[in-house]
Amino acid sequence: MRSILVYADQTEETPARLETALSLARTTGGHVSVLIDTPVARFMAMDALGGGYLAADAVREAVKRDDEFAEELAQRLRGEDVPFDILRGEEEPVDAMTEASLLSDVIVLSRGCEFAGQLAVDGKAPILVVDQDRPLTTPVNCVAVAWDGSHEAAVALRGALPLLRLAESVHVLTVGDKAGVFPPLDAVQYLSRHGVKAEIDSLVRVGSIEETLAAAVARLQAELLVMGAFGHSRLREFLLGGVTRYFLDLKEGPSLLFAH
Repeated sequence: MRSILVYADQTEETPARLETALSLARTTGGHVSVLIDTPVARFMAMDALGGGYLAADAVREAVKRDDEFAEELAQRLRGEDVPFDILRGEEEPVDAMTEASLLSDVIVLSRGCEFAGQLAVDGKAPILVVDQDRPLTTPVNCVAVAWDGSHEAAVALRGALPLLRLAESVHVLTVGDKAGVFPPLDAVQYLSRHGVKAEIDSLVRVGSIEETLAAAVARLQAELLVMGAFGHSRLREFLLGGVTRYFLDLKEGPSLLFAH
């Protein structure tokens, strides 16, 4: 994970994202790219005849604010021991992040980010989600892997490998008897080939799958949960919830690394 992309805006969630990205970069010898986006399409206005036009003054003011914010961040990051660059975008944030993620190893967001779920599907790199008041410090002591044997879980596992190699302990969590395409033993064998010793924890379902996983993560005191994102149809999970949405919305939960 040497190419680290982090979304920054003028909210209280940005410091935790930056601290997480910097910690990860120090651990892996990586580079941090900070994306600051000014979505100009949001400044479209309607005239009396129903036509659309761009509110130029509002756009200039928004760009000026974000340019100043970018310079503030650059000044701060110059004092860190991590190489970085600042990227600027003018699209919707999810579109700007998707494009920027093409040559990124991981994307750092926070739980309050409204487009985290969409970016997991559209983006080209695993998503690392942290709480706004609790950055993830790496190396991580304990990592839990939510394993359902799906393609999405396999993608997330591969994406998390740099973090798993450095973890003190790794637990592969399964709920119920359904093995999926890849049984948990396959996941453990894959990790062993990369020097990662992992344990399989077969959980008895109590309540929902997500509640069972959350209880196990709390028992293990895992700082990071690795999981596949939106294994069912995306529409179904947005409408009905699902494991992905549960952990994105979970207060005081672990940091998440997920991929689709």
